[in-house]
Amino acid sequence: MKFLVIGSKGFIGQHLKKYLISQQHQVWGADVVVDYVHAEQYFLIDASTADYHSIFQEQLFDTCINCSGAASVPDSLQHPMRDYNLNAVNVFKLLDAIRMYQPACKFINLSSAAVYGNPPFLPIPENAAVAPVSPYGFHKHMSEQVCEEFCRFFGMATCSLRIFSAYGEGLKKQLFWDLFQKAKTGTPIDLFGTGKESRDFIYIDDLVHAIYLVAQHGDFKGQAINIANGEEVFIEDCVKTFYSFFEMPVQYRFIGQVRAGDPNNWVANISTLRQLGYSPQHHLAAGLKKYYEWIRTTDLESE
Repeated sequence: MKFLVIGSKGFIGQHLKKYLISQQHQVWGADVVVDYVHAEQYFLIDASTADYHSIFQEQLFDTCINCSGAASVPDSLQHPMRDYNLNAVNVFKLLDAIRMYQPACKFINLSSAAVYGNPPFLPIPENAAVAPVSPYGFHKHMSEQVCEEFCRFFGMATCSLRIFSAYGEGLKKQLFWDLFQKAKTGTPIDLFGTGKESRDFIYIDDLVHAIYLVAQHGDFKGQAINIANGEEVFIEDCVKTFYSFFEMPVQYRFIGQVRAGDPNNWVANISTLRQLGYSPQHHLAAGLKKYYEWIRTTDLESE
């Protein structure tokens, strides 16, 4: 198969592109960063216009996977227009270009569990009511609606993947990256929340495998699919696990202050994903150990 990965320089995009190549597929990348090494199979996107027409006029693809967009709840509160453009408008532009030149190309949009907000019950099925608590969540839901629109009115094969809490090598933001950076100070650390908040973590290798399963076996009817491990992990427990890898004890406390836009408790119902053949291969402790080793090596190399 011939794949196009939009956002191929990002955290998920880099891993996905490498995985697809390992499965013997032809893979093209596209991003706003210049790539001097893989220029022959790479499209440089102009960040100011994000015009995708030339891409789909130049090459034919079986599947386009959109890994691009903003991925920061705090930034969506500070710069909502930018978040809207990156997470909603660009998805429309992509699908409209596909509609015009390659309507048979399948489209996978990476959405987010942020569309659920604070769900009334757990685990969260895909048919649960959406109630985002941040602009980021609203815009991701808009991108899902765009996918449904192009499927319903133009007969295009689309789907959206509601990714829960992804982590792994290459991610230089969010919880575990921040925990490492704070621990470097050697002083007691204040953490947001109570520690009783929960997330459903998925390691990057499992995540790209899940995306591949959808690409191979999904029915592409404009629907959304939960991408997670189906395991609820309390923040206090994953912080304790992560800091257990450090040579010296790390002192920290939860201050009870909640950040705007952060949901309380998440765990996904992944029965749809399991029906496609998914089974987690990296549980949290093992995945965090790999991530910790990568961060430590990266930190030493930067000194």
